[in-house]
Amino acid sequence: MILRIRSRDGTDRITVPDPATATVGDLQRLIATRVTVPIPLQRLSLDPALLLPAAAVSPPPLLSDPAVRLASLRLANGSFVYLSYPLNARSSQPPPPKALSLAGSFGKKMTMDDLIARQIRVTRQEAPLCAAASFDRDAANAFQLYVAESLAFASKRAGFLYGRVDAYTKEVFVDFIYEPPQVGTEDVAQLMRDADEEARVDAIAEGFGMRRVGLVFTQAVGRKTSETGVYTMSNLEVLQAAELQAEDGIPEWVTAIVKLEVGDDGSGDVHFEAFQMSEICVKLFRDGVLETNVGDKQDPRLSKMRKEVVAGGKDTMEVDNDFFLVPVKISDHQGPLSTGFPVENRGSHIAMSALRSHLDRAKHLPFVKRITDFHLLLQVAVYLDIRADVPALTACIKNQSVVPEGYQLLIESLAGQP
Repeated sequence: MILRIRSRDGTDRITVPDPATATVGDLQRLIATRVTVPIPLQRLSLDPALLLPAAAVSPPPLLSDPAVRLASLRLANGSFVYLSYPLNARSSQPPPPKALSLAGSFGKKMTMDDLIARQIRVTRQEAPLCAAASFDRDAANAFQLYVAESLAFASKRAGFLYGRVDAYTKEVFVDFIYEPPQVGTEDVAQLMRDADEEARVDAIAEGFGMRRVGLVFTQAVGRKTSETGVYTMSNLEVLQAAELQAEDGIPEWVTAIVKLEVGDDGSGDVHFEAFQMSEICVKLFRDGVLETNVGDKQDPRLSKMRKEVVAGGKDTMEVDNDFFLVPVKISDHQGPLSTGFPVENRGSHIAMSALRSHLDRAKHLPFVKRITDFHLLLQVAVYLDIRADVPALTACIKNQSVVPEGYQLLIESLAGQP
C-alpha cells in the first residue's frame, strides 16, 4: 500500500510492505528512513488541520499510539497522512547517488537524478485529493440565480466557498458562498479583496466549525474563443484558480464552474462542474514557472510557461489547460444555514431596512432561527467584536440555543435604523 505523507515541505510517497499487519510504529520507522524525520520529532494525523498554524496550540487528533494497526484507520492505497515536525528536523538527508561519468557545465559531474530533476514533467493527475464536493442547495441556487437573472451570464462572477472537509472520507461540504467585491468582464472576475471583510467572514465560518474550502466562478456566454478547439478553463481561469489554491493550501481545495449551456432549440441549462487544480499546476505557480502575464492575443486554451517543460512527451513552453484539471464528483445537500438575506457586494448598498424585513418575515420562528443566515451575520458583524462577540453569537446559532438578550436587542436596534 502506498501512503502519501503530506508535510509543509511537500508530499512523499511511502510504500507499506504489509498493510494488513503494519502499525503506526512501522509507519513512523518508514518515515524516519524515507523522509528523514526522527521518530521523536514526528507528529502524525489524518486531519489536514495538523499543517495549519493553529495546530501548534490546539492540534487535531494525532496518531500517537505506535501499536495501532493501520488497517483500523481505514487507510487505502493513495491515502494521505499528515506529518508535522519542528523546523530543521528534516536536516539529515540520505547520501547523494553515485556520480555518473556525465560532465555538466565547466566539467562538473552530474548524476542521472540531476539530469531528470532539471526536467519539469507535466502529467495528468489521475485522482483528486478530495473524494467529492457537495453544495448546499440553497447557497448554490442563490448564486446561479443571480448570475442568470441579473447578469444573464454576460459577465463573470466569483465567490469563495466555505464549509467543511470530512477528515476520513475527504469529501468537501460547501455550506455558504461569500461573494467578495469584484469587477466582472466576459473573461475575468477581478476580485477587489477587502481584508477587514474577509476577517469577519473567516470569524463567522470558524464559529460554525467551517473554513474556506474553494472557489466558484461563472463563465460568460461571450467569453474568448480558441482557434484550436473548445476548452474547459481558460489560461486566466487556471492562473486564478492555481493562485487561490496555493494561497489557502488545503489539499482538498475545490474550484467550481457555473456555466450556461444552450441547446439546439435555444433553451439554456445551468451546469455546475467541480475540479481541483493538479498538484503540479500549483507547484508550477508557486515556483514561478507558470506565466502570470497573459496577453489578449494568447490562445486561452493554453497556459504559457517561463521555462521549458515536458508535456505530452515533448518539450514545450505552452501546456494545454486540460493537463491541469482533475475532475471532482459533485452532489448537493441541505446545510445548516438559510439564504434569505440579501447577498453582499452585488452592486447596491444593503440598507438596514433589509434586516427589519428579514426579521419580520420570519417572526413566527425563534430568534436564533431568524438569524441563522451567513449573509445576515456578515451585515451585523460590522458592529461586533470578531474576537468575542462573533464566536459567542455563532455558538448560539450552531447549537440553536437561546441568543443572549444583549445580542438580540443590538440586532433589533440595528434593524430599526434607516
